[in-house]
Amino acid sequence: MAVALQPQLLSLSVVSHGQAGLLQHLLDDLLKLPQPERFELILTRNIPEVWPFEIDRLPFSVKVIENSQPKGFGANHNAAFRAAAGDWFCVLNPDVLLPEDPFPELLNSLHQAGAALAAPVVFNSAGNREDSARAFPTLSSLAAKALGRDGAVYSSDPQNDGSPDWLAGMFLLFRSADFAKIGGFDEGFYLYYEDVDICARLRKAGFKLVLCSGAKVIHDAQRSSHHNWRYRYWHLASMLRYFLKHWWRLP
Repeated sequence: MAVALQPQLLSLSVVSHGQAGLLQHLLDDLLKLPQPERFELILTRNIPEVWPFEIDRLPFSVKVIENSQPKGFGANHNAAFRAAAGDWFCVLNPDVLLPEDPFPELLNSLHQAGAALAAPVVFNSAGNREDSARAFPTLSSLAAKALGRDGAVYSSDPQNDGSPDWLAGMFLLFRSADFAKIGGFDEGFYLYYEDVDICARLRKAGFKLVLCSGAKVIHDAQRSSHHNWRYRYWHLASMLRYFLKHWWRLP
């Protein structure tokens, strides 16, 4: 039976890279959720853009971080964490939609498992489940992926949800105290593998992770960047950094 937890402040960190339209949809979903006073929103404008909404009209606390130059995933969310006041710190992509309130189930899962990190089950806009919970990458799993046989997926069966090796970074809910204990994200990863790395470090430090089958979100992913050479470079550089850092996970 789920434990009824008292509302505590949730700090939501969202970074926009010229994604005002997506951010508006996410805000629309947040505005539909009950108890807006339980949220503080930390919005990072990573590149110059105009947002189609008025910050002062939102029914929860909003802090805005303006970057003079673009920063990477980890650096942006670490800066947001330094500005956060919440008991819980949620890393949330602007291309995530919330058809229902995922936070009560996530908080219950964290409480029951004694975990440092929880994530919802993620579906794409077509209604198919994404592989957002996975086994740690290895040289053999990467080779399988290159051959079109992706052996890194943890589970697509909700009955087998529980504690995968790592959880994808589009939606991660941390206990703020535990996020601080491990020093947040490794800012040496500019883009990609930050989520794998932080999960590996959490596990090495003895913390638990939980995939919460009772919480569901939609990832309306924009994948045009995958064909950009810069993103391919960042992906390869991050992969190399991960394996050099976590060579003990190379079987």
